[in-house]
Amino acid sequence: MPLTPASRRRGRNEECCAEWNVTLLNFAGQCKNSQKGSCFAQGEHAGRIYHWRMSEKLPSPRAKSHDPGRAPGRVHWMELFFDLVFVAFVGQLAHGIHGNPGWAEFGTFVLLFFPAWWAWVNIVSVVNLLPGLSSRGLGVAMLAAMAAAGLMAAAAPEAFGARAWAFSLANASMRGVLLVLWLYQHRQKSADTPWRIWIYNGGTAALWLVAAMLPLHVAVILWAASIAVEVAMVLLGGHLWADRSVSGINIEHASERLGLFVIIVLGESVFTIVSELSTGWGPAGGLAAVLGFLVVALLGWAFFQYGTGTVATGLERLQSRSDYAGILQTTVFMPFLLVVGVTGVAAAIATAIPAPLEPLPFGAGIALGGGLALFYATNAMVSLRYGRPLNTVLPWAVPAVVAAALLIPASATVPAAVVLALAVLILLALTAYVEIHRRRR
Repeated sequence: MPLTPASRRRGRNEECCAEWNVTLLNFAGQCKNSQKGSCFAQGEHAGRIYHWRMSEKLPSPRAKSHDPGRAPGRVHWMELFFDLVFVAFVGQLAHGIHGNPGWAEFGTFVLLFFPAWWAWVNIVSVVNLLPGLSSRGLGVAMLAAMAAAGLMAAAAPEAFGARAWAFSLANASMRGVLLVLWLYQHRQKSADTPWRIWIYNGGTAALWLVAAMLPLHVAVILWAASIAVEVAMVLLGGHLWADRSVSGINIEHASERLGLFVIIVLGESVFTIVSELSTGWGPAGGLAAVLGFLVVALLGWAFFQYGTGTVATGLERLQSRSDYAGILQTTVFMPFLLVVGVTGVAAAIATAIPAPLEPLPFGAGIALGGGLALFYATNAMVSLRYGRPLNTVLPWAVPAVVAAALLIPASATVPAAVVLALAVLILLALTAYVEIHRRRR
């Protein structure tokens, strides 16, 4: 029977007690033939031996609480738990571009999605650079960040309306969590005054907090100023202080976290398909749902079969060249475009399922064709930034982007189910090309 932690501790206690009994018996035997003062001296010596043996046998419980909560290249369970709130966030924002979204709806979606993405990226970055953070410390930080992100998600549908104050307060709280984590990380690495951190998260937290008390037309200016300051400092830091920021990034952890966020977006897409089919049950709706699922599945296949390996090797290549600007571009900024594209595709599929025999609204056609084009264009840009030659990227990137863009005018003339079928054919052709090319190498 395997020993439990409690039984192991009990065994160590019994072993120490047995040794102490032997020490006492030896001490008692020696005292019979010793002077009184010598007996006291021997007793004091025996006590010191006992305490030394106990310290050797029984580890300090306080020391165990400061052990690292995760291996440097691994993702902790609390990080995965934290990600769950972004499933809700993506779902909240995606509903805004269902149906026939116009430029206002697309703009609102992007403007609200970027603060969510930016908060997630910052949390991932600081945790990546804190592999020695204890399990309890990491857990408390993730729960605090999760609460702030949850409030952001709940406020998002009316962030430009009655809930603007809540959206501001949530962002201020998120930056408070980040401020504590970045200050802790700085203390581990440097004795300099962390003025950049105080500006980066302390100053911007103050802007968001003040925005919570101001009218919307003034608050949005402070929102934009806060994000602009943070983005500018990240870009500047990547050039001037790379040795204190991205140089210590753990590639394995970073690539896995990026993959997990893509899972969040794809998972929300699958949930949307199931939900729409459940609401509009029928043969035509079922066909559209199957085609929509194939689109999402093929996007997932492309990313997880080909993309994740490219991410790890590409980041290692950039790190070996000390190309920290490239690391920032391919982990912080470019993936945002990719997840925006996937979310747009999911919104178009959700619009197609209730009316599969009707042409898609123009906004939904843009979401579908534009989303697929953005997905493949971003993958091409990332591959080129990793240093892959043009002649290996353009043969699949150009046809993919052009074919996806052609779905936009097609969606206005043919039924939605036909457009989804065309999207499936495009993705199958691209998958076949990549598979054949990989087998020939």
